[in-house]
Amino acid sequence: MSSIRGRFGRRRTTLAATAMAAALALTATACNGDDDASNDAKPSDGTEVQDLLDNLPFDVDLEAWINGGWEDWDTDTWVRDIGEFFNPIIEGLWDSDRMEEAQDPDQAIDDDEIQEDVNPPQNDDPESDRGITDSEPFPVEAEQVAFPYTDNAAPIGKVFFDAPEGSMVCSGTVVKDPNRPGQSNLVATAGHCVHAGTEGGWFRNIAFVPAFNNNGSPDPYSAAYEEMAPYGVYWADYVSTTQYWIDNGTAMGGGGAPGDFAILEVSNENGSEQSLEETVGNAIEIDFGAPAVSGLGDVTLYGFPAADPYDGNLMYNCTDNPSRLSLDDTMPGMYWAGCTMTGGSSGGPWIRWDASNDPKLISVNSIGPMESTWLAGPRLESEAQAVLDHVSSGAGR
Repeated sequence: MSSIRGRFGRRRTTLAATAMAAALALTATACNGDDDASNDAKPSDGTEVQDLLDNLPFDVDLEAWINGGWEDWDTDTWVRDIGEFFNPIIEGLWDSDRMEEAQDPDQAIDDDEIQEDVNPPQNDDPESDRGITDSEPFPVEAEQVAFPYTDNAAPIGKVFFDAPEGSMVCSGTVVKDPNRPGQSNLVATAGHCVHAGTEGGWFRNIAFVPAFNNNGSPDPYSAAYEEMAPYGVYWADYVSTTQYWIDNGTAMGGGGAPGDFAILEVSNENGSEQSLEETVGNAIEIDFGAPAVSGLGDVTLYGFPAADPYDGNLMYNCTDNPSRLSLDDTMPGMYWAGCTMTGGSSGGPWIRWDASNDPKLISVNSIGPMESTWLAGPRLESEAQAVLDHVSSGAGR
Protein backbone atom coordinates (compact mmCIF):
# COMPACT_ATOMS: atom_id res chain seq x y z
CA MET A 1 0.00 0.00 0.00
CA SER A 2 1.35 3.44 -0.88
CA SER A 3 1.22 6.49 1.35
CA ILE A 4 -0.74 9.60 0.34
CA ARG A 5 1.99 12.18 0.40
CA GLY A 6 1.69 15.94 0.67
CA ARG A 7 3.82 19.04 0.51
CA PHE A 8 3.44 22.76 1.01
CA GLY A 9 2.52 24.37 -2.29
CA ARG A 10 3.05 27.78 -3.88
CA ARG A 11 0.96 30.75 -2.84
CA ARG A 12 -1.66 31.79 -5.40
CA THR A 13 -1.98 35.44 -6.33
CA THR A 14 -5.44 35.40 -7.94
CA LEU A 15 -8.52 36.50 -6.04
CA ALA A 16 -11.82 34.59 -5.96
CA ALA A 17 -14.31 36.82 -4.16
CA THR A 18 -17.90 37.52 -5.27
CA ALA A 19 -20.91 38.98 -3.51
CA MET A 20 -22.41 35.50 -3.10
CA ALA A 21 -19.16 34.07 -1.77
CA ALA A 22 -18.99 36.91 0.73
CA ALA A 23 -22.51 36.19 1.93
CA LEU A 24 -21.83 32.49 2.35
CA ALA A 25 -18.42 33.00 3.95
CA LEU A 26 -19.38 35.74 6.36
CA THR A 27 -16.62 36.25 8.94
CA ALA A 28 -17.46 37.00 12.57
CA THR A 29 -14.38 37.91 14.58
CA ALA A 30 -13.74 36.96 18.18
CA CYS A 31 -14.03 39.85 20.63
CA ASN A 32 -13.34 38.33 24.03
CA GLY A 33 -10.33 40.56 24.59
CA ASP A 34 -7.76 37.76 24.10
CA ASP A 35 -5.48 37.04 21.17
CA ASP A 36 -6.67 33.43 21.20
CA ALA A 37 -10.34 32.92 20.47
CA SER A 38 -12.34 30.59 22.72
CA ASN A 39 -15.77 29.03 23.02
CA ASP A 40 -17.01 32.50 23.98
CA ALA A 41 -16.26 33.85 20.50
CA LYS A 42 -18.82 36.47 19.53
CA PRO A 43 -19.58 38.03 16.17
CA SER A 44 -18.73 41.56 15.21
CA ASP A 45 -21.77 43.85 15.11
CA GLY A 46 -20.36 45.98 12.25
CA THR A 47 -22.66 47.33 9.57
CA GLU A 48 -21.08 45.11 6.90
CA VAL A 49 -22.01 41.97 8.87
CA GLN A 50 -25.54 43.24 9.46
CA ASP A 51 -26.00 44.13 5.79
CA LEU A 52 -25.11 40.58 4.79
CA LEU A 53 -27.50 39.11 7.35
CA ASP A 54 -30.31 41.39 6.21
CA ASN A 55 -29.98 40.04 2.66
CA LEU A 56 -30.42 36.40 3.65
CA PRO A 57 -33.78 34.71 2.95
CA PHE A 58 -34.28 33.87 6.64
CA ASP A 59 -33.63 35.44 10.04
CA VAL A 60 -30.29 34.65 11.68
CA ASP A 61 -29.16 35.46 15.21
CA LEU A 62 -25.43 34.96 14.65
CA GLU A 63 -24.60 35.02 18.36
CA ALA A 64 -27.10 32.22 19.00
CA TRP A 65 -25.77 30.39 15.94
CA ILE A 66 -22.33 30.11 17.59
CA ASN A 67 -23.80 27.84 20.25
CA GLY A 68 -26.09 25.95 17.91
CA GLY A 69 -29.34 27.82 18.51
CA TRP A 70 -31.31 24.64 17.97
CA GLU A 71 -34.03 25.29 20.54
CA ASP A 72 -35.97 27.44 18.07
CA TRP A 73 -35.65 24.97 15.18
CA ASP A 74 -37.84 22.06 14.16
CA THR A 75 -38.07 19.88 11.06
CA ASP A 76 -40.52 22.31 9.45
CA THR A 77 -38.19 25.32 9.63
CA TRP A 78 -34.77 23.63 9.47
CA VAL A 79 -32.93 24.75 6.32
CA ARG A 80 -32.67 21.44 4.47
CA ASP A 81 -32.93 21.67 0.67
CA ILE A 82 -30.04 21.62 -1.79
CA GLY A 83 -28.95 25.21 -2.36
CA GLU A 84 -30.08 26.48 1.06
CA PHE A 85 -26.83 25.80 2.94
CA PHE A 86 -25.55 28.69 5.09
CA ASN A 87 -22.36 28.51 7.17
CA PRO A 88 -20.86 31.83 8.34
CA ILE A 89 -17.18 31.66 9.34
CA ILE A 90 -16.77 32.34 13.06
CA GLU A 91 -13.08 32.89 13.68
CA GLY A 92 -11.67 30.89 16.57
CA LEU A 93 -14.86 28.91 17.21
CA TRP A 94 -13.17 25.56 16.61
CA ASP A 95 -10.51 25.92 19.29
CA SER A 96 -8.84 23.04 21.16
CA ASP A 97 -11.54 22.76 23.82
CA ARG A 98 -14.42 22.67 21.35
CA MET A 99 -12.70 20.11 19.13
CA GLU A 100 -12.05 17.91 22.16
CA GLU A 101 -15.73 17.99 23.14
CA ALA A 102 -16.93 16.87 19.69
CA GLN A 103 -18.59 13.45 19.64
CA ASP A 104 -18.89 10.89 16.84
CA PRO A 105 -22.20 10.54 14.94
CA ASP A 106 -22.66 6.79 15.39
CA GLN A 107 -24.18 5.25 12.25
CA ALA A 108 -24.70 1.72 13.60
CA ILE A 109 -26.87 -0.86 11.87
CA ASP A 110 -28.47 -4.00 13.31
CA ASP A 111 -27.46 -7.28 11.72
CA ASP A 112 -31.10 -8.21 11.16
CA GLU A 113 -31.38 -5.35 8.65
CA ILE A 114 -29.03 -7.26 6.34
CA GLN A 115 -30.16 -10.23 4.29
CA GLU A 116 -27.26 -12.27 2.90
CA ASP A 117 -27.58 -14.18 -0.38
CA VAL A 118 -26.42 -17.77 -0.69
CA ASN A 119 -23.35 -18.07 -2.96
CA PRO A 120 -24.22 -15.04 -5.11
CA PRO A 121 -22.40 -14.97 -8.47
CA GLN A 122 -19.65 -12.43 -9.18
CA ASN A 123 -19.19 -10.77 -12.54
CA ASP A 124 -17.50 -7.75 -14.12
CA ASP A 125 -20.65 -5.62 -14.40
CA PRO A 126 -21.31 -3.33 -11.37
CA GLU A 127 -24.94 -2.95 -12.51
CA SER A 128 -25.44 -6.70 -11.93
CA ASP A 129 -24.30 -6.31 -8.31
CA ARG A 130 -27.46 -4.42 -7.35
CA GLY A 131 -29.59 -6.34 -4.88
CA ILE A 132 -26.75 -8.73 -3.96
CA THR A 133 -25.23 -9.13 -0.50
CA ASP A 134 -22.20 -11.34 0.13
CA SER A 135 -21.29 -13.06 3.38
CA GLU A 136 -20.27 -10.73 6.19
CA PRO A 137 -16.58 -9.76 5.99
CA PHE A 138 -14.11 -11.03 8.56
CA PRO A 139 -12.86 -8.29 10.94
CA VAL A 140 -9.65 -6.50 9.96
CA GLU A 141 -7.81 -4.82 12.83
CA ALA A 142 -7.26 -1.10 12.21
CA GLU A 143 -3.65 0.09 12.21
CA GLN A 144 -2.23 3.53 13.04
CA VAL A 145 -1.18 5.69 10.10
CA ALA A 146 2.48 6.73 10.31
CA PHE A 147 3.42 10.22 11.52
CA PRO A 148 3.68 12.94 10.39
CA TYR A 149 0.40 12.93 8.52
CA THR A 150 1.65 15.81 6.35
CA ASP A 151 4.03 13.24 4.79
CA ASN A 152 1.82 10.14 4.82
CA ALA A 153 -1.85 11.21 4.60
CA ALA A 154 -1.89 14.98 4.05
CA PRO A 155 -5.29 15.21 2.29
CA ILE A 156 -7.15 13.36 5.07
CA GLY A 157 -8.47 15.13 8.16
CA LYS A 158 -11.39 15.75 10.48
CA VAL A 159 -14.76 17.36 9.74
CA PHE A 160 -16.26 19.21 12.71
CA PHE A 161 -19.87 20.40 12.89
CA ASP A 162 -22.71 21.30 15.24
CA ALA A 163 -25.81 19.08 15.37
CA PRO A 164 -28.80 19.39 17.72
CA GLU A 165 -27.06 16.84 19.99
CA GLY A 166 -23.96 19.06 20.27
CA SER A 167 -20.58 19.33 18.57
CA MET A 168 -19.76 16.33 16.38
CA VAL A 169 -16.80 15.00 14.39
CA CYS A 170 -16.31 12.96 11.21
CA SER A 171 -13.47 12.40 8.75
CA GLY A 172 -12.94 13.83 5.26
CA THR A 173 -10.54 14.03 2.31
CA VAL A 174 -9.30 16.75 -0.04
CA VAL A 175 -10.44 15.70 -3.53
CA LYS A 176 -9.65 17.00 -7.00
CA ASP A 177 -11.88 19.67 -8.52
CA PRO A 178 -12.51 19.03 -12.25
CA ASN A 179 -12.99 22.77 -12.84
CA ARG A 180 -9.93 23.90 -10.86
CA PRO A 181 -7.10 21.47 -11.65
CA GLY A 182 -4.31 21.74 -9.10
CA GLN A 183 -6.25 24.32 -7.05
CA SER A 184 -9.06 22.36 -5.43
CA ASN A 185 -10.92 23.54 -2.34
CA LEU A 186 -13.19 20.49 -2.24
CA VAL A 187 -13.55 17.92 0.55
CA ALA A 188 -15.40 14.58 0.34
CA THR A 189 -17.18 13.17 3.39
CA ALA A 190 -20.39 11.32 4.30
CA GLY A 191 -23.83 12.85 3.85
CA HIS A 192 -24.66 12.16 7.50
CA CYS A 193 -21.76 14.45 8.49
CA VAL A 194 -23.41 17.50 6.90
CA HIS A 195 -27.18 16.84 6.80
CA ALA A 196 -29.68 15.08 9.07
CA GLY A 197 -31.56 13.37 6.24
CA THR A 198 -35.27 12.78 6.86
CA GLU A 199 -34.93 14.01 10.46
CA GLY A 200 -33.82 17.59 9.76
CA GLY A 201 -31.54 19.62 7.53
CA TRP A 202 -28.07 21.09 7.19
CA PHE A 203 -25.82 21.03 10.23
CA ARG A 204 -24.02 24.19 11.35
CA ASN A 205 -20.48 25.47 11.78
CA ILE A 206 -19.07 22.81 9.41
CA ALA A 207 -15.27 22.97 9.19
CA PHE A 208 -12.41 20.76 7.97
CA VAL A 209 -9.00 20.30 9.63
CA PRO A 210 -6.58 18.45 7.30
CA ALA A 211 -3.81 16.30 8.84
CA PHE A 212 -5.34 16.71 12.31
CA ASN A 213 -2.82 16.01 15.11
CA ASN A 214 -0.02 15.79 12.59
CA ASN A 215 2.64 14.32 14.91
CA GLY A 216 0.37 11.87 16.74
CA SER A 217 0.32 13.51 20.16
CA PRO A 218 -1.56 11.39 22.75
CA ASP A 219 -3.15 14.66 23.94
CA PRO A 220 -3.40 16.92 20.87
CA TYR A 221 -5.68 19.40 22.63
CA SER A 222 -2.88 20.36 25.00
CA ALA A 223 -0.27 20.55 22.23
CA ALA A 224 0.52 23.62 20.16
CA TYR A 225 -2.40 24.54 17.92
CA GLU A 226 -0.10 24.28 14.89
CA GLU A 227 0.42 20.57 15.66
CA MET A 228 -3.30 19.93 16.01
CA ALA A 229 -4.17 21.92 12.87
CA PRO A 230 -0.94 22.15 10.80
CA TYR A 231 -2.73 23.60 7.77
CA GLY A 232 -5.33 25.59 9.70
CA VAL A 233 -9.13 25.37 9.80
CA TYR A 234 -11.19 25.42 6.59
CA TRP A 235 -14.85 26.42 6.77
CA ALA A 236 -17.46 25.06 4.38
CA ASP A 237 -18.64 27.87 2.07
CA TYR A 238 -21.00 25.47 0.33
CA VAL A 239 -22.07 21.85 0.80
CA SER A 240 -24.11 19.41 -1.26
CA THR A 241 -25.22 15.83 -0.69
CA THR A 242 -27.37 13.41 -2.65
CA GLN A 243 -31.12 13.83 -2.84
CA TYR A 244 -31.31 10.17 -1.87
CA TRP A 245 -29.64 10.93 1.48
CA ILE A 246 -31.93 13.93 2.09
CA ASP A 247 -35.02 11.82 1.33
CA ASN A 248 -33.98 8.61 3.12
CA GLY A 249 -31.17 9.31 5.60
CA THR A 250 -31.61 8.35 9.26
CA ALA A 251 -29.47 8.82 12.37
CA MET A 252 -29.38 5.08 13.09
CA GLY A 253 -29.55 2.07 10.81
CA GLY A 254 -29.06 1.83 7.08
CA GLY A 255 -31.60 4.40 5.89
CA GLY A 256 -30.03 6.52 3.14
CA ALA A 257 -26.67 4.73 3.30
CA PRO A 258 -26.47 3.95 -0.46
CA GLY A 259 -26.43 7.74 -1.04
CA ASP A 260 -24.41 8.73 2.04
CA PHE A 261 -21.96 11.04 0.27
CA ALA A 262 -21.25 14.80 0.35
CA ILE A 263 -18.87 17.41 -1.04
CA LEU A 264 -17.77 20.57 0.77
CA GLU A 265 -16.25 23.65 -0.84
CA VAL A 266 -14.07 25.29 1.80
CA SER A 267 -11.97 28.37 2.50
CA ASN A 268 -9.28 29.01 5.08
CA GLU A 269 -10.44 30.73 8.24
CA ASN A 270 -7.35 32.97 8.09
CA GLY A 271 -8.35 34.35 4.68
CA SER A 272 -5.48 32.76 2.75
CA GLU A 273 -5.95 32.87 -1.02
CA GLN A 274 -3.94 29.67 -1.53
CA SER A 275 -6.11 26.68 -2.43
CA LEU A 276 -6.50 23.77 -0.05
CA GLU A 277 -4.93 21.40 -2.58
CA GLU A 278 -1.86 23.64 -2.96
CA THR A 279 -1.58 24.02 0.80
CA VAL A 280 -1.63 20.32 1.69
CA GLY A 281 0.22 19.41 -1.51
CA ASN A 282 -2.21 16.81 -2.82
CA ALA A 283 -5.82 15.96 -3.61
CA ILE A 284 -7.36 12.58 -4.40
CA GLU A 285 -9.24 11.94 -7.62
CA ILE A 286 -12.71 10.43 -7.18
CA ASP A 287 -13.32 7.35 -9.35
CA PHE A 288 -16.97 7.23 -10.36
CA GLY A 289 -16.37 4.21 -12.57
CA ALA A 290 -14.55 1.79 -10.27
CA PRO A 291 -14.72 -1.85 -11.33
CA ALA A 292 -17.13 -4.37 -9.87
CA VAL A 293 -15.97 -5.94 -6.60
CA SER A 294 -14.63 -8.92 -8.52
CA GLY A 295 -11.94 -6.65 -10.00
CA LEU A 296 -11.31 -4.20 -7.17
CA GLY A 297 -8.49 -5.87 -5.29
CA ASP A 298 -7.31 -4.37 -2.01
CA VAL A 299 -8.85 -1.11 -0.81
CA THR A 300 -7.66 0.92 2.20
CA LEU A 301 -10.16 2.67 4.49
CA TYR A 302 -8.97 5.72 6.48
CA GLY A 303 -10.45 7.68 9.36
CA PHE A 304 -10.18 9.10 12.86
CA PRO A 305 -12.23 6.60 14.95
CA ALA A 306 -13.49 8.28 18.12
CA ALA A 307 -15.73 5.71 19.85
CA ASP A 308 -14.32 3.03 22.18
CA PRO A 309 -11.70 1.64 22.09
CA TYR A 310 -10.38 4.69 20.19
CA ASP A 311 -10.32 8.31 21.31
CA GLY A 312 -10.33 10.22 18.01
CA ASN A 313 -6.79 11.50 18.45
CA LEU A 314 -5.09 9.34 15.82
CA MET A 315 -5.64 8.37 12.18
CA TYR A 316 -6.10 4.67 11.43
CA ASN A 317 -6.63 2.53 8.36
CA CYS A 318 -7.74 -0.96 7.37
CA THR A 319 -6.96 -2.81 4.14
CA ASP A 320 -9.33 -5.45 2.76
CA ASN A 321 -10.77 -6.76 -0.48
CA PRO A 322 -14.37 -5.44 -0.41
CA SER A 323 -17.47 -7.51 -1.04
CA ARG A 324 -21.07 -6.49 -1.79
CA LEU A 325 -23.84 -5.16 0.45
CA SER A 326 -27.33 -4.23 -0.76
CA LEU A 327 -29.83 -2.25 1.33
CA ASP A 328 -31.88 -0.95 -1.61
CA ASP A 329 -31.85 -2.85 -4.90
CA THR A 330 -32.85 0.32 -6.79
CA MET A 331 -29.50 1.88 -5.85
CA PRO A 332 -25.89 0.92 -6.64
CA GLY A 333 -24.71 -1.83 -4.30
CA MET A 334 -22.55 -0.72 -1.39
CA TYR A 335 -18.99 -1.85 -0.65
CA TRP A 336 -18.50 -3.99 2.45
CA ALA A 337 -15.08 -4.49 4.10
CA GLY A 338 -13.70 -5.82 7.35
CA CYS A 339 -12.51 -3.01 9.65
CA THR A 340 -12.59 -2.35 13.41
CA MET A 341 -12.73 1.45 13.15
CA THR A 342 -15.64 3.02 15.03
CA GLY A 343 -17.69 6.23 14.86
CA GLY A 344 -15.65 9.32 14.02
CA SER A 345 -14.21 7.50 11.01
CA SER A 346 -17.47 8.30 9.17
CA GLY A 347 -16.75 10.12 5.93
CA GLY A 348 -13.16 8.84 5.73
CA PRO A 349 -12.01 7.71 2.28
CA TRP A 350 -11.83 4.30 0.66
CA ILE A 351 -8.63 4.47 -1.40
CA ARG A 352 -7.72 2.15 -4.25
CA TRP A 353 -4.34 2.43 -5.97
CA ASP A 354 -4.56 2.06 -9.75
CA ALA A 355 -2.06 0.41 -12.12
CA SER A 356 0.04 3.61 -12.08
CA ASN A 357 0.06 3.57 -8.24
CA ASP A 358 -2.13 6.68 -8.13
CA PRO A 359 -4.69 6.83 -5.29
CA LYS A 360 -8.37 6.96 -6.27
CA LEU A 361 -11.26 7.55 -3.87
CA ILE A 362 -14.03 5.02 -4.56
CA SER A 363 -16.22 5.46 -1.44
CA VAL A 364 -16.46 6.93 2.07
CA ASN A 365 -17.16 5.28 5.43
CA SER A 366 -20.92 5.24 6.00
CA ILE A 367 -22.25 2.53 8.35
CA GLY A 368 -21.02 -0.32 10.55
CA PRO A 369 -22.42 -2.80 13.08
CA MET A 370 -22.74 -2.27 16.83
CA GLU A 371 -19.70 -4.51 17.44
CA SER A 372 -17.49 -2.58 14.93
CA THR A 373 -16.21 -5.51 12.87
CA TRP A 374 -16.84 -4.05 9.39
CA LEU A 375 -17.60 -0.83 7.56
CA ALA A 376 -19.68 -0.17 4.46
CA GLY A 377 -19.61 2.70 2.02
CA PRO A 378 -21.70 3.75 -1.00
CA ARG A 379 -20.63 2.93 -4.52
CA LEU A 380 -20.07 6.30 -6.20
CA GLU A 381 -21.85 6.50 -9.54
CA SER A 382 -23.97 9.09 -11.35
CA GLU A 383 -25.77 10.67 -8.38
CA ALA A 384 -22.53 11.06 -6.43
CA GLN A 385 -20.84 12.53 -9.52
CA ALA A 386 -23.70 15.01 -9.84
CA VAL A 387 -22.93 16.19 -6.30
CA LEU A 388 -19.28 16.84 -7.18
CA ASP A 389 -20.20 18.54 -10.46
CA HIS A 390 -22.78 20.73 -8.71
CA VAL A 391 -20.28 22.05 -6.16
CA SER A 392 -17.40 22.24 -8.65
CA SER A 393 -19.53 24.35 -11.00
CA GLY A 394 -19.55 27.16 -8.44
CA ALA A 395 -23.17 26.74 -7.35
CA GLY A 396 -22.40 28.28 -3.96
CA ARG A 397 -20.42 31.28 -5.27
